[in-house]
Formats: sequence, structure tokens, C-alpha cells
Amino acid sequence: MNSPLSAIVVMGVAGCGKSCIGAAIAARSGGRLIEGDAFHPAENIRKMSAGIPLDDSDRAGWLVRLGEELQATTQAGERPILTCSALKRRYRDSLRGAMPGLVFVFLELSPAEAEKRVLARPGHFMPASLIDSQFAALEPPHGEPLTIALDATKPIEALADEVDRWLKGRGEPGLAQTA
Repeated sequence: MNSPLSAIVVMGVAGCGKSCIGAAIAARSGGRLIEGDAFHPAENIRKMSAGIPLDDSDRAGWLVRLGEELQATTQAGERPILTCSALKRRYRDSLRGAMPGLVFVFLELSPAEAEKRVLARPGHFMPASLIDSQFAALEPPHGEPLTIALDATKPIEALADEVDRWLKGRGEPGLAQTA
């Protein structure tokens, strides 16, 4: 069955669990996990590492590159599962323009919980000092098409179950791998 849903983007602020939930969804669906952070240009990583928030112009080329990666993965016959902050509607619309039929899984949590999680994450370039800027830039996708909002404080498997149920409720095959 060909699904009109082309790919899944797991989105939210730093520390919300995009990588963990994305990996769980990819494992269940047989999809290919694409870590959005791996596509940041070196200048973006330098800025974030120095505690300087990215602006729209910093993210523009990154979003184009992510759109290209979504397309390439789909053309290779794989279902992409992308982790990307996608904080603003225009960022999500950029990705939608590259790949119609995107599903967005929005992982919501409080600024205090995000900070706690980022502080506990060793070796990542995103410092906890940027959490406030992430929430300042965030335009929650409530009411946007093909979007589900989830409580990011729930266990990983429970969140993957919720995504699966939501997809099935839309008449989609869900996350189960097909032979």
C-alpha cells in the first residue's frame, strides 16, 4: 500500500528527545533515521557551541539540505525519519515544500525539563544557555496538517505507540515493518 505520508519529522526544542523517539520510530517502521543535526554546516555548530543562537538565515541552507536528504532517501525507496527542531512554521513549510506529505511529531516539554536534559547530555554542541532562545523561536505546530503533539516526558516506547496509533487512526499502515 502506498501511503500519502511520505516521511516523519520528529521536532521540538533541544532536549525534547528527538533522537531517541526518531530512533524508536525508525526501528519500528524500518525507516531510515536522518539526524538533522548532522547536516548543520560547521559555522552553525561553531555559533551554537559558542552559545550564539541561530537565526533564520543560518537555518535556511540547512533546511534546504534536509529537504534534499528527505527526497534522496525517498527516491532510494526508504521511508525517512528526520530529527529536526523545525521551530518555526516557515521552517516546517520549507520541509513540506521539499517533501509533500510530511508528518510532524511535535515533542512538547517545559523549559525547565529541556534545560535539565541538555545539561545531562555530554559532548553535544548545543549548550543549555540556548534553551531560552529555542523557546523564544518556537511556534508550536498546533492545528497544522499532519501534525501530532506529544508529551515528551512520557517513555520512549509509549510515545512510539502513540505515533503508531495516530497513524493507524488516519488509515495509514502505522509503524510496523512490512515484508
